[in-house]
Amino acid sequence: MKYSPNSPILLTPSLHVDEARKAITNLVAELLQEANAAQDPQEIETVSLDKAINRILAADLLSPIDVPAADNSAMDGYAFDGACLSVGSPKISLRIVGTALAGKPYEGSIGKDECLKIMTGALMPQGCDTVIPQEFTSEQDGTIRFKQDQLKVGENRRLRGEDLKQGKAAISAGRLLRPSDLGLVASLGISTLPVRRKLKVAILSSGDELRALNQTLDAGSVYDSNRYSLTGLLNRLDLEIIDCGIVRDDPTSLRKAFIEASEKADVLISSGGVSVGEADFTKQIMQELGDVGFWKIAMRPGRPMAFGVLKAAPGNPSARKTLFFGLPGNPVAVMVTFYQFVRSALLQLNGAKQTEPPLIQAISETAIRKKPGRTEFQRAILGRGSDGKPTLRLTGSQGAGILRSMSEANCFVILAHEQGNIAAGDWVDIALFEGLL
Repeated sequence: MKYSPNSPILLTPSLHVDEARKAITNLVAELLQEANAAQDPQEIETVSLDKAINRILAADLLSPIDVPAADNSAMDGYAFDGACLSVGSPKISLRIVGTALAGKPYEGSIGKDECLKIMTGALMPQGCDTVIPQEFTSEQDGTIRFKQDQLKVGENRRLRGEDLKQGKAAISAGRLLRPSDLGLVASLGISTLPVRRKLKVAILSSGDELRALNQTLDAGSVYDSNRYSLTGLLNRLDLEIIDCGIVRDDPTSLRKAFIEASEKADVLISSGGVSVGEADFTKQIMQELGDVGFWKIAMRPGRPMAFGVLKAAPGNPSARKTLFFGLPGNPVAVMVTFYQFVRSALLQLNGAKQTEPPLIQAISETAIRKKPGRTEFQRAILGRGSDGKPTLRLTGSQGAGILRSMSEANCFVILAHEQGNIAAGDWVDIALFEGLL
């Protein structure tokens, strides 16, 4: 489905979560296509390996060497010519003629009735193709003995290039680099990587009731927590954050903030002001400055949400389009909608190939009430039952304003659109917080 601000699916009263994801994915793909057509060299930068964690690899990384570089032992044991295993004798006896250590190869050759004590990672000596683990043998007077049927020819030997052949892609472009990737790159002797530049993400909170942390609360006011939650979420993705602060509920202030953000940022994320209240002006400003698909999503929490693009700022026709997410004002709804929609869009916009986190399943310890017709994201604590199976329990009240329900949880329980009540003992889908929130 191609994104259009007037698309009927985006104007339906309650958009399905999957339809919302599809609309966002399609619009981001359009923005990426425009950016790729521009071929801006500043979109890619080179960083040292120790600075590459959580960055997006910009080009396929080809291995300059075979890994491993030579045949070597996969474990501590004894290397020998595996031809002796086919002789027919149920027991094998081999004389130890030397030792091979990692980094200190054995220089001689091995005869058919001989073996070499070898350590993990040591090069396989000439004439040897098999390693028997040390614990499978008995040694006496410089000779080892073992049963013929304990292994096959060629076992416990790492072959040259079996992990990675020279010239082959070690890591493909679009990879969100993890610690294991950095270790792999280092094993190839590579010290720098081409990565996509960090996205610039502007955040703001909208609402006359909001107060900064150094201000005194008066009647009806609350401290602004959403920008701090969003900052933490964005830092997990290692993005450049532009904090636009608290913006009052009036069109002039919002318009000014949106224009300034469109001049500086690739993405603008606001919280609050996207409902249908008299002081909610986000839709009005978006219609003036860009295109917006404004919907109510069939989900809980996070029903009201705005999404679209800010066009080039007035007087600055060369400015790029800025992706816009107008999140709800309730603290839990902000984090849920970020997790479900914004996070994947940011990764996609930054060139990542894999953007959706995996789901796993666990057993609900208690019954959970659920109405069909909307997707619900409840907060829970994943544990383990006495039988070793994964279990979960909710963190108490699931109101959209109860931020403690997020702080105590370590996962979301994801209850599908058409799913009804959950009985104790039922398996349910969950998404872990770790690495995401």
